[in-house]
Amino acid sequence: MTRPLPISLLVLTYNEEANIGQTLSSVREWVDEIYVVDSGSTDETCRVAEQYGATVAQHAFESHTRQWDWALHTLPLANEWVLALDADLRITTELRDELTLLFTTNRHKLNSIAGIYLNRRAVFQGRWIRHGAFYPKYLLKLFRKSCVSLSPRDLLDHHFYVVGSTLTLRSDMIEENLKDLDIGFFVDRHRRYARKSAEEEFAQRIDGNDWPIKPDLLGSPDQRVVWLKRRWYRMPLYVRPLMLFLYRYVVRMGFMDGRQGFVFHFIQSLWFRMMVDIYLAEMLSARDRGGELV
Repeated sequence: MTRPLPISLLVLTYNEEANIGQTLSSVREWVDEIYVVDSGSTDETCRVAEQYGATVAQHAFESHTRQWDWALHTLPLANEWVLALDADLRITTELRDELTLLFTTNRHKLNSIAGIYLNRRAVFQGRWIRHGAFYPKYLLKLFRKSCVSLSPRDLLDHHFYVVGSTLTLRSDMIEENLKDLDIGFFVDRHRRYARKSAEEEFAQRIDGNDWPIKPDLLGSPDQRVVWLKRRWYRMPLYVRPLMLFLYRYVVRMGFMDGRQGFVFHFIQSLWFRMMVDIYLAEMLSARDRGGELV
């Protein structure tokens, strides 16, 4: 490739020394610029990022949504198109080639496009989690910065929302957090996320139908996510985690992913969701008593 694509890369980091190298090495030869927004890492994250040509900016972390919003509105991004990656995501050569073709030979297809969905391939402890409704999974990660917005209600799973038409590409990006090789880290991360997820659902239950986009089962990938969330919120607490685990592990054949698949689906679909329900039940009980949330 003689010239980089007119894309600005944004990556959020905090103690991502184990992951940031593989992320940046997958893109540094073909994106126009790289910004890493760090929130006070105490390991070698920033040094590694700079070795791969990144400009590192420091900003205190409040939430993923606010961090992304700060980056998009504060950094002097040189390009209209922004690729927003988590530090454990990397681009495959197939996706790189598909993007190169789109931004060069087929650039006319971008004229009316506001955002592009990329397909995530989740890898856990070296194993591709191919079953259990985890693949394919389309995420809006490439967008025009003038068209994108985020919802402050997304306390955990942030989403980028665009006004306008979107494209969906076929090739994969790989999500693999190498820190998850330590199962204790994986469990502790989900324990911390459970509280945030409960807070997010609690706020949505109070505000009713105030969703950032229109729920639509037949719409964009994000519209389907919102449609499914609405129905998830209506299901009985403590029952829904078990139903989700059985659906993913049995019905959608998560058992086909071996030992890693069982550990992944058990923690992510059953244990984590049960912790969310426990926290949420406490919040709802405190509200009904007229007391303060714990």
